[in-house]
Amino acid sequence: MGGETVEVVNVGAMVWGIGTAIAVLLVLSAFFSGSETALTAANRAKLHSLSKAGSKGAERALKLTEDSERLIGSVLLGNNLVNILATSLATSLFTLLYGVNGIAVATLVMTLLVLIFAEVLPKTYAITNPEKAASLVSRIVAPIVWFLSPVVTVIRALVRLLLRAVGVNIDPGTSFLAAHEEIKGAISLHHSEGMVQKDDRDRLLGALDLKLREVDEIMLHRSDIEMIDADAPTKDILSQCFQSTHTRIPIFRDEPENVIGVMHTKDLMRVVDGLMGDPQSLKDIDVMSIARDPYFVPETTTLDDQMREFLRRKVHFALVVDEYGSLQGLITLEDILEEIVGEIADEHDVDEDDFQRETDGSIVVDGAMTIRDLNRECEWNLPDDNANTVAGLVIHEAQMIPAEGQVFSFQGIRFEVLTREVNRITSLKLRKI
Repeated sequence: MGGETVEVVNVGAMVWGIGTAIAVLLVLSAFFSGSETALTAANRAKLHSLSKAGSKGAERALKLTEDSERLIGSVLLGNNLVNILATSLATSLFTLLYGVNGIAVATLVMTLLVLIFAEVLPKTYAITNPEKAASLVSRIVAPIVWFLSPVVTVIRALVRLLLRAVGVNIDPGTSFLAAHEEIKGAISLHHSEGMVQKDDRDRLLGALDLKLREVDEIMLHRSDIEMIDADAPTKDILSQCFQSTHTRIPIFRDEPENVIGVMHTKDLMRVVDGLMGDPQSLKDIDVMSIARDPYFVPETTTLDDQMREFLRRKVHFALVVDEYGSLQGLITLEDILEEIVGEIADEHDVDEDDFQRETDGSIVVDGAMTIRDLNRECEWNLPDDNANTVAGLVIHEAQMIPAEGQVFSFQGIRFEVLTREVNRITSLKLRKI
């Protein structure tokens, strides 16, 4: 009788002991789960701001998230250890109480406990304020990551080896644009949710894209450049300069490709003003002595580099050439700024209606309108890898120069050629299919 009592007491003590251990392990599992969510969901920019404000927890969290692979590996390792141990203890406990049926009972009970108390509950709390939660748990997580670092390093090497065996290469250097893409994604997401206005989105994305775009994408094509013939009579040159809406005009000799200078109308006006007392001497003005040296840039220069170069040189005007030195177009500082703030017009600009919405839902666009501007205006996603303008896109896709009235459908858009001048498509009608 006494032996039975001792046995019951031992079983009871064992049940309490195992139950307590399981409860502790569930708390640890909840901590690891919540820490993982908080540290991975925390915004590094916000953590940086909190760190600058003096938060030591945010500073630790920021350092932890610098190596996200090691962080996640350590937290997952700890989480799996406690979950597996808790499940094993629960299986032993319920087998002791219910025999073979205890395995099924342990599976059901532990699934519910882990799901509710070790996964959903801590992760829900962590996701509500990830920066605060990350700052709180960083004090405990930091030494755990340090302690488990050797094991995680071995696991990471094994994982990379297995991935490489199936043709997947993990190269940290390939993610140099990750932050750039993350910012763009965040801006687009907030715009889709109505938190960022379209104009603000366009300006922010335009500024971010300056490093990714080249001058040949936005330059004024050489066929549209107004030029001065250096051999023309001085009277004609003066008349052209004073009637032009541009303040800077390239000067060529013999052929438009041979640009030998750039006339700035302010420089010309100073000379003319000095000769106003003797109008006859105006015809003796040496245009080339007033002109400034032309500034040439390669067509592959990024907009960001070109803007910096404009600011460094204190100039606003450059001629774009290809790899052979042939003139392709011109670009100004204003052109680059327009990629950020939108069209900049002054009192001398000619009103050009290159985008018009029709009552039937279609739009009429100028063939020279850039694909990027069209995408911004219509919220479309037409590719601009092989062409910069709408007309160029149609020619590329059609593999021919279409005639007026021809219709094409691609990228979910119906393109109808309205007008064409020689080999140039001047206007099209577009409608989303």
